[in-house]
Amino acid sequence: MTETTEKASPKVSKKEARKIVYEKLSSALAEYKASVKEKKFDSNLKKASKLFAADIAKAVAKQKQSLKKPAKIKAVKSNLPEQGAAEAVV
Repeated sequence: MTETTEKASPKVSKKEARKIVYEKLSSALAEYKASVKEKKFDSNLKKASKLFAADIAKAVAKQKQSLKKPAKIKAVKSNLPEQGAAEAVV
Protein backbone atom coordinates (compact mmCIF):
# COMPACT_ATOMS: atom_id res chain seq x y z
CA MET A 1 0.00 0.00 0.00
CA THR A 2 1.27 3.41 -0.89
CA GLU A 3 -0.29 6.41 0.71
CA THR A 4 0.68 9.97 0.05
CA THR A 5 0.61 12.19 3.08
CA GLU A 6 1.48 15.83 3.19
CA LYS A 7 3.36 17.43 6.03
CA ALA A 8 1.09 19.07 8.55
CA SER A 9 3.68 21.65 9.60
CA PRO A 10 3.71 24.94 7.68
CA LYS A 11 7.51 25.08 7.88
CA VAL A 12 9.05 25.37 4.44
CA SER A 13 12.78 24.92 3.95
CA LYS A 14 14.70 27.09 1.52
CA LYS A 15 15.21 24.16 -0.83
CA GLU A 16 11.51 23.28 -0.94
CA ALA A 17 10.52 26.91 -1.37
CA ARG A 18 13.04 27.29 -4.19
CA LYS A 19 11.53 24.33 -6.05
CA ILE A 20 7.99 25.64 -5.60
CA VAL A 21 8.91 29.15 -6.75
CA TYR A 22 10.86 27.78 -9.73
CA GLU A 23 7.88 25.72 -10.90
CA LYS A 24 5.45 28.60 -10.54
CA LEU A 25 7.72 31.07 -12.33
CA SER A 26 8.45 28.65 -15.16
CA SER A 27 4.75 28.02 -15.73
CA ALA A 28 3.93 31.74 -15.54
CA LEU A 29 6.72 32.74 -17.93
CA ALA A 30 6.37 29.81 -20.35
CA GLU A 31 5.43 32.08 -23.26
CA TYR A 32 8.77 33.91 -23.01
CA LYS A 33 10.78 30.70 -23.05
CA ALA A 34 10.66 30.52 -26.85
CA SER A 35 12.20 33.97 -27.33
CA VAL A 36 15.14 33.34 -24.95
CA LYS A 37 17.62 30.47 -25.06
CA GLU A 38 16.49 27.62 -22.83
CA LYS A 39 19.76 27.39 -20.88
CA LYS A 40 19.77 31.12 -20.12
CA PHE A 41 16.07 31.04 -19.22
CA ASP A 42 16.62 28.19 -16.74
CA SER A 43 19.65 29.81 -15.13
CA ASN A 44 17.80 33.10 -14.65
CA LEU A 45 14.80 31.28 -13.17
CA LYS A 46 17.11 29.47 -10.75
CA LYS A 47 18.66 32.75 -9.62
CA ALA A 48 15.27 34.42 -9.15
CA SER A 49 13.79 31.45 -7.31
CA LYS A 50 16.81 31.31 -5.00
CA LEU A 51 16.36 34.97 -4.04
CA PHE A 52 12.62 34.65 -3.52
CA ALA A 53 12.97 31.42 -1.52
CA ALA A 54 15.48 33.01 0.87
CA ASP A 55 13.10 35.88 1.59
CA ILE A 56 10.13 33.55 1.95
CA ALA A 57 11.98 31.33 4.43
CA LYS A 58 12.98 34.38 6.49
CA ALA A 59 9.42 35.69 6.53
CA VAL A 60 8.03 32.33 7.64
CA ALA A 61 10.62 32.04 10.42
CA LYS A 62 9.92 35.59 11.59
CA GLN A 63 6.19 34.95 11.59
CA LYS A 64 6.66 31.79 13.66
CA GLN A 65 8.74 33.68 16.24
CA SER A 66 6.10 36.35 16.61
CA LEU A 67 3.40 33.69 17.06
CA LYS A 68 5.35 31.92 19.83
CA LYS A 69 5.49 34.98 22.09
CA PRO A 70 2.19 35.48 23.90
CA ALA A 71 0.88 39.02 24.06
CA LYS A 72 1.21 40.57 27.49
CA ILE A 73 -1.87 42.18 28.91
CA LYS A 74 -1.12 45.29 30.89
CA ALA A 75 -3.38 46.63 33.58
CA VAL A 76 -4.64 50.09 32.77
CA LYS A 77 -5.07 52.52 35.61
CA SER A 78 -8.33 54.32 35.63
CA ASN A 79 -7.98 58.10 35.66
CA LEU A 80 -11.59 58.69 36.57
CA PRO A 81 -12.15 61.48 39.07
CA GLU A 82 -13.39 60.47 42.47
CA GLN A 83 -16.85 61.52 43.56
CA GLY A 84 -15.63 64.14 46.06
CA ALA A 85 -13.17 65.85 43.67
CA ALA A 86 -14.26 68.75 41.54
CA GLU A 87 -13.41 68.75 37.83
CA ALA A 88 -11.78 71.72 36.14
CA VAL A 89 -13.80 73.23 33.32
CA VAL A 90 -11.85 74.66 30.43
